[in-house]
Amino acid sequence: MKHPVLLLAAIAAGSAVAAPTVTRLTPPSELFSSSRTDPVIARFLPGQRFDLQATIRPDAGQKIAVARFVVDGKPVGATVALRDCSAGCVKGLAAEAAIATVRAVSVATAGRHEFSVEATQTDGQSVVAKGNFEVVPFAAAMGPRIKNIIILLGDGMGASQRTAARIVHGYAQGKAIEPLAMDSFSATALVKTSSLNSIVTDSSPGMTAYVSGNKNNNNEEGVFPDDTADPFDNPRVEYLSEYLHRTQGKQLGIVTTADVFDATPAGNAVHTSNRGAGTGIVDQFFDDRSHTGLTVLMGGGRKWFLPAGTPGSARTDTNDYAFSATDPHTAEIVKRWGVSAGALDKGRNLINDFQAAGYSYAATKSDLDKADAGKPLLGLFAFSNMNVALDKINGRRGTDRNGLGGASVVEDFGLPDQPMLDEMAAKAIHVLKKSPKGFVLMIEGASIDKQAHNMDTERWMLDTLEFDRAVRVAQDFAAERGDTLVIVTADHECSGAALIGGSIVTDAKLAELATKKGVANLRNSVVGVYEKAGFPHYKLAADGYPETTDIDYRLLVGYGANADRYEDWRTKRTPQRDGQQPFASGMPLKWYPANAAERDDALGEYQVTGQVPGEQAVHTATDVPLSAYGPGALAFTGVIDNTDVFFKLAQAAVKGVVAPADSSGAKKPPKPRR
Repeated sequence: MKHPVLLLAAIAAGSAVAAPTVTRLTPPSELFSSSRTDPVIARFLPGQRFDLQATIRPDAGQKIAVARFVVDGKPVGATVALRDCSAGCVKGLAAEAAIATVRAVSVATAGRHEFSVEATQTDGQSVVAKGNFEVVPFAAAMGPRIKNIIILLGDGMGASQRTAARIVHGYAQGKAIEPLAMDSFSATALVKTSSLNSIVTDSSPGMTAYVSGNKNNNNEEGVFPDDTADPFDNPRVEYLSEYLHRTQGKQLGIVTTADVFDATPAGNAVHTSNRGAGTGIVDQFFDDRSHTGLTVLMGGGRKWFLPAGTPGSARTDTNDYAFSATDPHTAEIVKRWGVSAGALDKGRNLINDFQAAGYSYAATKSDLDKADAGKPLLGLFAFSNMNVALDKINGRRGTDRNGLGGASVVEDFGLPDQPMLDEMAAKAIHVLKKSPKGFVLMIEGASIDKQAHNMDTERWMLDTLEFDRAVRVAQDFAAERGDTLVIVTADHECSGAALIGGSIVTDAKLAELATKKGVANLRNSVVGVYEKAGFPHYKLAADGYPETTDIDYRLLVGYGANADRYEDWRTKRTPQRDGQQPFASGMPLKWYPANAAERDDALGEYQVTGQVPGEQAVHTATDVPLSAYGPGALAFTGVIDNTDVFFKLAQAAVKGVVAPADSSGAKKPPKPRR
């Protein structure tokens, strides 16, 4: 059956003649998929670049001979790359099928636009398929243009995670003793987080919606889905960093506690349909730095930068990228987008390449402290994901991993000198503030999500506190400058975390009940709800983190999107084994628990049955909070889509803020207590 919106070729000589079929049209639209004009799925800024693409199936024995794209009745004046599927398409497409693409198209005129593909097969039969998109106009400014944008992304951080961090920070008779930095922002909205292909997003489209204005499929970043096997040749959408670097000369900074190839950092500068393609992702960071303005890149992920064969290296040609100059389908990416062709170069020493290009390199906090603020900066503080705040703080305090004497977790990893996120944020801002045209900086607290997946409550709570300290750094900078817009939000919520109440026993009693095990001891005798929950009293040390998380009458957290687990409510002495670490199978990391069931089984034998299969808690479709500070902050109110954030940020940077009441910035935030 032909697609309902396809206009088939005329019937020749009074008899029905078959015609080709368009099975995919990009940018995605309801006009193509359901014949409805609303809602408009794809939206762009005036002049923002994107690719047009169509997958076309000819009749049996035919091939697609020619295709063209039309926007608002006018042919697109650019090369149409026509690729037949004998060159490698996804399973299910015959070799005769073709993929037609026009790269780096832009439309300056605001409003709704109709576009179409017209394709003809070798026997002359043709097909037309239509879609639509919108170019969102800039509004008249009511305040000045902002110079700098700082996006703080608490991965997996929903309202529960924010609230838990606030409680750990301190409550007295129902009031927070001191607000979190993110709680003192001048405006807050609720954000809808769904991706292009699911109500439940993963981190890739969760991030890219904020910085491209468009929905991506899960596991894809900066691209629309296509029907080719190559994860790096998908139709692209221009990122905020690319747009503002191209039009204004702004620089880009990316800071994360995850491996830098991970979905959130990559979802600010890299275009791929495979978030796991580590070698190609980190290569694209470097290769296209003049295209994105990349000036600061910090986090973990050293394994992708070391030549194959080096201990700890994960580089491989199988997840790298190389665009062929003889294939117009990929050659047009290089030509029209002005980016690197790449190369299959697993033996590349990417750290050396960054240094040769003038970047300072930091492998430790000590290196970071000494790095020249006048140079671009690469910081790689772990082979994969960095250690979490609880373990880094214990390492700094000299606290061992099990209370019995011996090494700390960071020593087990061989990484005792890692920076905290706020220290990374401060250095990034110190480098980027020298950018004459301003900057876009993304700072991610990555392991709020990773530890919520693991249902490791105390680790994600302290990572949320670590993240908030980075928020404070950004807020202080914005308060001093008056030209910087700061937003703090999440890509999605993770685990369905619920603050169910407080323990009604001391920690010593809780440890005793854990030895007795079972529901009667670890649920019925421990869990206090309503007024029995009281106010857990965590005492903050001079470093700003709790002296201990194993307090009397502690905060208790449950999960609504969890796998099976065992619970005894106490802090886990080690994190779970991280399979992304290249040395995870060696001593002593091989003895770390592989999953929550293994971690918790011997602790209490109070089993909490999960709602989801597998070994981890999962993301949820719950809306997440977004708070904004500085000029333009009051544009971020109400219930908004994640893609709306992009247009609000661009409005403030390109034309000026639209909320005059806060155009001079919010009041200077209170200093945290010590």
